[in-house]
Order: sequence, then structure tokens, then C-alpha cells
Amino acid sequence: MENSGEAPAIESSREIYLRLMTEDSTAEWEKKWEEGETKWDLGVPTPIISHLIDTGSLPNGKALVPGCGTGYDVLALACPDRYVVGLDISKTSVERSIKMFSTLPNAKYFSFLCEDFFTWESDGDFDLIFDYTFFCAFEPALRPLWAQLMDKLLKPGGELITLMYPIDDRIGGPAYKVSAYEYQKVLIPLGFEATSIEDNELAVGSRKGKEKIGRWKKTSTLHSIL
Repeated sequence: MENSGEAPAIESSREIYLRLMTEDSTAEWEKKWEEGETKWDLGVPTPIISHLIDTGSLPNGKALVPGCGTGYDVLALACPDRYVVGLDISKTSVERSIKMFSTLPNAKYFSFLCEDFFTWESDGDFDLIFDYTFFCAFEPALRPLWAQLMDKLLKPGGELITLMYPIDDRIGGPAYKVSAYEYQKVLIPLGFEATSIEDNELAVGSRKGKEKIGRWKKTSTLHSIL
């Protein structure tokens, strides 16, 4: 075969997404919620988030919880000083959350949306994003796109909190194995600074010893090209 002299085309992040995230994969998540196969759903707010709220360690303003599931973390974070958007791809999950929580006293400080994080059109400007093991739920090839969207959604100076799990030697997924380095290699080039990466001492059950909490500050004002 002759060499045309042209460099091979580099597959864009969007092209990778369209190749990996099919209608079947979306239906699989919907089926899990319909059948109650949601072992990741604690039924209460994530302990580390409750701790950070109680100690006043989180920024106020506008917050996002992608892959929020039932939305207990959304409820915990929502307050007069912080409006929270809970995002999930499952219609069943979102409808249940709205039914369960829409009459709560703090309901005016949160909302639930049924959207695909990777195609969701948002004006961004979030002060805080909490990734509750969302990073491990999709194919590792999508992690650069995840980082680019976090960059797009956060305000300069905003904070991203990542609950890093599972840190182990498993093959395949979901959940796909992670490490602190996997986060660093996609976030740091976009201008994120790791302000802390620590073992999560409040990890629940079998997650103890397999989970870290990462806190990232967006220091750059430049968005990558999606």
C-alpha cells in the first residue's frame, strides 16, 4: 500500500463517545434502575459529603452531581446558599427522585434532570461538582471527554470533588478500576490542581481501603476543544 503522506485522522472525543455509548448501553442503565440492581445506591447521603457539609468545607453557589442516582447527595448539599442540579441518564431514577423529594422543605434549592452527561447542553458556571464514583461507570476511553466537560462546566476557581473507586486490580466493568493517576492525567493538562488526594476514611463497607477522595481546583480559564 502506498503511503499517501497524510497523517492518520485522530478520533475526536465526541466520535469516541458515539462509538462506545450506544442505545443498548443506555438501556442497560435504565434496566438496572427498573429492576432495583443498584448496589451503589447507599440510601443515604455519602458519608464523606455529610462530613464536608458539617465542617463547612464546601463552596456555596451552584453545584452539580452527575450520575446522581436517587439523589441523596443532592438533597444533602442543597441549602439557601447552594443550588444543586442532580443529573442522571435513567428516566426511572429521575422520576422516582422527583416523586420522593419534591415536597421537602429544601426542594426549591435543587432540581433533577434526565440527561446524558456527555451530550447535555448546559451554560455551566458551576462552583462545585461532586463526582460520586461516576468516573468509573463508563468506558475508560471516555475519561478525556469527562475531563473536558468538567472543565467546561466549572467556573474558574470552582472545585471538583471526586470519590475515586474502585482502586483495585479488577478486569473490565462497570465499575472500571481507577487510580489517582487516571484522574491526574486527564485533569492536570486542563489546568486543574489537586489540592488533596487522600484515603477516604469514611468509605462504607467493602469499599474501605479501595477508595480515595480527591479535591481539585480549576485554576485555568481555558476550555479544551470538544
